[in-house]
Amino acid sequence: MVTENEKIKNRILRILDQTPELKAILMSEAGLDEKRRCIRKFLSNMLFATFDDDPKIPPLEWVLTRDAIRVFRNLIAFRSERNAGFSFLNYLDDLIHKEELNGVQKPKPGFYAELDHLIRGIQGQTGVYPDKHPTFAKYEGRKAARYRSADLSKMARTAENFQKRYSCGLDQDAIRRRSKNKSRILEFFNATELEWEKWKWHTRNIIKDADTLAALIRLTDDEYRAVKLARENRVPFGITPYYLSLIDFKAGTKRSAGVRAQVIPTADSVESLIQQKRCGDCSMDFMLERDTSPIEGITRRYPKIVILKPIMTCPQICSYCQRNWQIEEVHSSKAVLKQQYLDNAINWISSTPEIREVLVTGGDPFLLADSLLEKILYKLSKIKHIERIRIGTRMIVTLPQRVTDELAKVISRFHVPGKREVLIVTHFEHSYEITPQAVEAVQTFRRLGISVYNQLVYTFYNSRKFEAATLRDKLRLIGVTPYYTFNTKGKEETDDFRVPIPRLLQEQKEEARLFPGTVRTDEIVFNVPRLGKNYLRATQHHDVISILPDGRRVYEFHPWEKKLSLADTYIYTDVSVYDYLRRLKDFGENLSHYKTIWYYY
Repeated sequence: MVTENEKIKNRILRILDQTPELKAILMSEAGLDEKRRCIRKFLSNMLFATFDDDPKIPPLEWVLTRDAIRVFRNLIAFRSERNAGFSFLNYLDDLIHKEELNGVQKPKPGFYAELDHLIRGIQGQTGVYPDKHPTFAKYEGRKAARYRSADLSKMARTAENFQKRYSCGLDQDAIRRRSKNKSRILEFFNATELEWEKWKWHTRNIIKDADTLAALIRLTDDEYRAVKLARENRVPFGITPYYLSLIDFKAGTKRSAGVRAQVIPTADSVESLIQQKRCGDCSMDFMLERDTSPIEGITRRYPKIVILKPIMTCPQICSYCQRNWQIEEVHSSKAVLKQQYLDNAINWISSTPEIREVLVTGGDPFLLADSLLEKILYKLSKIKHIERIRIGTRMIVTLPQRVTDELAKVISRFHVPGKREVLIVTHFEHSYEITPQAVEAVQTFRRLGISVYNQLVYTFYNSRKFEAATLRDKLRLIGVTPYYTFNTKGKEETDDFRVPIPRLLQEQKEEARLFPGTVRTDEIVFNVPRLGKNYLRATQHHDVISILPDGRRVYEFHPWEKKLSLADTYIYTDVSVYDYLRRLKDFGENLSHYKTIWYYY
């Protein structure tokens, strides 16, 4: 009878059958150091072959081969093993040679999948390219151009077919659904259409408990339990009546999933937050803002810009909030920075002449009264070295009624072309959030010459093929410029939202790239704790340094200032590509549309 250990070994060896020379090295009785030396030599020879135009490697496969070899070399480097706290080579050796795997973690399907695709990569056998060159490559001039144009049209049609899968809040059927939802909510609160248009009515009636929410939309058992747990354990939770009207009444509709998941947490995520709050030695400050906060209310990670946080709450709490460790109860009066601290923070900015830009965020500064926001902007505008004031708000999305003509005029007073720029950065996550009310809020600013930008957090719920690209396309049409696409923070309580880094890279290269440059203006970034933004598409800023037994890749991120000053790198364990693909499959996705994901590093 074949033992479990033998099954593991046989499965590893079947994968290694694709490269007999590497298999022979790993099967030998040589010591680990000798195996490492032989593998390095083997990989070097393979790398030389790719640059010598090896006819055994199909066209363009050499690019994937080069990348896979580079990754394999990283995996077996001593430095990688030290930084990752795990030896990929030693683990493979144990799986092949140890008769008993007591104390050795059993590999999960994700590990086998990573190893298989890595071996295919170094062999130039990924199979991601068609066997034939495109027809236009055989011709020149007008004939080549016509064939090329036909190919480009085919790409465009493919993108458009995917885009049709995703609802936009400007679609007539969406507007009708939201109108019914609004009527139901107004009836529940015994309110009028006139009250609905007043933003303070919404903040007075924020839905904060499970029973009220369950009376307005259908909740799953997990959703009801999650909201109830959050309320009982002082985990911030809240949804504005307006945003609730965007959520489909029935649970489980794909159309509304990207909206619903942002505000209704899972029970697992709430339980994780509760445990962390109870742990006295645990820090929920994932971004290590305590190490970049020279004074209360200020965060500084870059030479010329600072973050000013005058308020630490929002009218609505995002499930994956970066500052959930700091956010107060929704719409809490305690969340406003005390006047003394606010004055000290603005004085600090004034006494730091290197600062050119201030990002006023939180929390959501649009929760402040017009008069208080005006005072803050006035004081900042009096600082001669401040050239730009950026205001970060999600209320354009969660409560567009807040953007009144009065508010826009207050803000526009400080926007002086040629002297000082004031701009708005908002946070649309899905095309289903784009509504006529949100469009009007954007245009209220645009009519006064104030630009509006968007920061997208790339989560599981907007990561299907062309889903983010659809959002960017729609945003440009309503006057919003895509600015950043953020990798989801690697916090335990946000695991349901996390997407592997290869998916962000794939989305940029294979989906966003099919759209005009004016639409794909955003930069994909990983916001490294303490260090700041790392540009993901620039592969020189990060390395894959290990693959763990559960199939998760370990990355080493370099600091943005690595050629300017000495700073530590950051080690990050990603989510499993295999597990992510399984979730997509369960969500109804065809995994053949994502087959190249394994070859993005």
